[in-house]
Amino acid sequence: MIVCCGEALIDMLPRQNPDGTPVYMPKTGGSVFNTAIALGRLDVPVGYYGGLSTDFFGADLKAALEASNVDLGYVRYSDLPTTLAFAKLTNGHASYIFYDENSAGRMLSDLPVLRNDVAALHFSGISLVPEPCGSTYESLMRRERDERVIMLDPNLRKPFIKDPASHRKRLNRMIAMADIVKLSDEDMEWFEEAGCVDDIAQRWLKLGPALVVVTSGEKGSVAYTATGKVEVAAYKVQVVDTVGAGDTVNAGLLAWFHEAGLLNKDSIRKLSTTDIRAALELAAKAAAITVSREAANPPKRSELG
Repeated sequence: MIVCCGEALIDMLPRQNPDGTPVYMPKTGGSVFNTAIALGRLDVPVGYYGGLSTDFFGADLKAALEASNVDLGYVRYSDLPTTLAFAKLTNGHASYIFYDENSAGRMLSDLPVLRNDVAALHFSGISLVPEPCGSTYESLMRRERDERVIMLDPNLRKPFIKDPASHRKRLNRMIAMADIVKLSDEDMEWFEEAGCVDDIAQRWLKLGPALVVVTSGEKGSVAYTATGKVEVAAYKVQVVDTVGAGDTVNAGLLAWFHEAGLLNKDSIRKLSTTDIRAALELAAKAAAITVSREAANPPKRSELG
């Protein structure tokens, strides 16, 4: 099983009434939530660890996870409110304003006891920023790093990060503990490190990860290991919006490693070029379907052929 660790929230998406007046439509979402949903639809055993509210938005999130066969045994429930993320779409690209103070997700503070069937943990999103949940997720990664495959996607939402220097320090610590790091080229720029993408990726590999994947939207993705890099082009589709694209890439990579029987620490450190290319191809195909649809709506395994 892969356990996805982080936020589940409600995206408030901009829409229009028939008369043209603006409205917002609530849609279940969140970076880690989306990856969990995508993994479930790709027929991968997946669980979710995070805080869910018992309010009606939390009930919607719970129902959506269950509908995609996500195990909820690690969920922490409370009567605190659900986080809301108001989105603005500009040429299909989303920017956000978050309402997260004292939310069910943010106030997460206790670590789960993981079953033996958990092969990997995935961390991502805004849940890595605030307290106490940010420290909770970092502590879980530190506790499990030697036993299970760790994947990290910083998935930055810059307006939410009030102390960039502190968050960079946390992410650098987490990068060093991860086996797989995936991020966009824009997120890599936020780290403000010297050198080109190739230089930064190679430095990060020396910190601890076995695989660093950098996505560049329609330009495709490139994966780095200590022995070289693999580039894969993006699929050409009509983009409706990009919400959930990176989250689907995360799921596609983990799903391929799971299907190939390589989701263990030793195998991840011995990936061949062929393995990496196949994983990137599956991730790219899945993400292409997601961006061709409205909101985050990742594909089922049967849609990928």
